[in-house]
Amino acid sequence: MTDHYAGVDWFTDGSVVEDPYPYYRYLREERGPVWIEPVHGVAVVTGHDEALAVYRDHETYSSCNAPSGPFPGLPFAPEGDDASAQIEQHRAQMMMYGYMATWDPPQHSDYRSLLTGLFTPKRMKENEEFMWRLADQQLDEFLDRGTCEFIREFAEPFTALVIADLLGVPEGDRERFRAWFQRQKSPGQIDENMTSPEDTNSLSFFEGTFSSYIEDRRLEPRADVLTHLAQVTFPDGSTPPVSVLANEAAFLFAAGQETTARSLAFALQFLVDDRELQASLRADRSAIPTFVEEIFRLEAPVKSHFRLARRTTALGGVEIKAGTTVMLLIGGINRDPRRFDDADAVDLERASIYEHVAFARGVHTCLGQQLARAEMRIALERILDRTTDIRISTADHGPDGARRYDYDQTFFFRGLRALRLELTPA
Repeated sequence: MTDHYAGVDWFTDGSVVEDPYPYYRYLREERGPVWIEPVHGVAVVTGHDEALAVYRDHETYSSCNAPSGPFPGLPFAPEGDDASAQIEQHRAQMMMYGYMATWDPPQHSDYRSLLTGLFTPKRMKENEEFMWRLADQQLDEFLDRGTCEFIREFAEPFTALVIADLLGVPEGDRERFRAWFQRQKSPGQIDENMTSPEDTNSLSFFEGTFSSYIEDRRLEPRADVLTHLAQVTFPDGSTPPVSVLANEAAFLFAAGQETTARSLAFALQFLVDDRELQASLRADRSAIPTFVEEIFRLEAPVKSHFRLARRTTALGGVEIKAGTTVMLLIGGINRDPRRFDDADAVDLERASIYEHVAFARGVHTCLGQQLARAEMRIALERILDRTTDIRISTADHGPDGARRYDYDQTFFFRGLRALRLELTPA
């Protein structure tokens, strides 16, 4: 194992895309929970305790490089043992600097508080009612046929329309949004040479659209979620810029759709590859929430979270110099055997189901995690309700024990490119 992985460049080597988990084991066993990899000088974290230390210490670890990691490089050369002043001076030159995902407190905290109103119990209940209806509508499109390509025919449209409903996107625009998603490729492609901030900002379509929504609602308020977003104010009564609100609505829309669609596909992959697991969930639907958490843990849709060390520090016994990119490998952290027993297996009796870090931790904990959980639970319940059996298409993916799955060639996201299923309607 040591010889095979010794020269791997995580960011460009396609050999670790399809099955990165042996590589994560190699890192933990041979390199330790924190390791400075030699190609890009990135501090790689695969330990659960060490990851929590990073997530929870925003004063030491900045989120300014969260969407990009070490690419295309910092717009400054770190000097000394504290790069905080340089980070603040050069933020506007870094990728997606106009998004909360890259901000640190107190700015991040001020703006994050504006969005919490989107996820009130009342709004979530209304959104869940929409999910039940939508799941049936999507299944109606292919269930009688008995076959589907699950990602394109269910996971992507379902998650896109759920977040559209939550944010109040007018029904007439939803098909346009769905078409946009289908044209996109995932960020962090391993064959890309990212050279400018614009290379990673694929959200301009949404920004312009949401800007027009918010401006319209400020002029003509309505009884919808977009009006709530348009009318939010800071505690002092001041109004946030339209551009910032539009950015965040766009980010929530795109990120919420893509990640949950990937998780749904992995859930179905597990169910078709493990017949006993599928039978168990059919017999006991109360186990679905635990299964959902295990999917988030075992196959987190985001592979890596990035931070930048503001000042020279130590993590897991390793010195991290100021200006170093810190990469938290979610799939490795979520399978750390020091935290999770039998870490590579689905365990419907697992007590520590909420200890995974698929939704990050600390100030940047995912705002929409409860939405993702509801989407997964409702979609799986309706799929199991309306089928008596779900099988893999062996013509497309090979027989049991010799499956063939294609995965996105990206260092940022983990996802299947296709999942072709055969279903027996109930």
